[in-house]
Amino acid sequence: MRATTTGYNPEFDEDAPAFEDVSGVKGFALLEFGASWCGHCQAAAPAVEEAMSAHPSLQHIKVYDGKGKRLGRAFSVKLWPTLILLEDGLEIERLVRPIHADEVSDLLSHVPN
Repeated sequence: MRATTTGYNPEFDEDAPAFEDVSGVKGFALLEFGASWCGHCQAAAPAVEEAMSAHPSLQHIKVYDGKGKRLGRAFSVKLWPTLILLEDGLEIERLVRPIHADEVSDLLSHVPN
């Protein structure tokens, strides 16, 4: 999946993985929906980056979302950014429009170090 990196991923990728690819991810992963031009996404980026620094081996799947994008619809994304914590491809928790790193850290508290 091109949209996936280990550790913080700074770029939203328009080439979204298929739902089947995401649901097949083993272990923990952070799935993030948004757009590079979105002000809320830009404001959240430093918080996400800071919180993810404590989890350098966590997969970060950062997907450009918008009209006609199926993966965002499959996860019922309504606002950006939406961060979804996955464990073995299943959603265990989500966070919408975070501003502070501690909000994202709380979300990632499920991930073993």
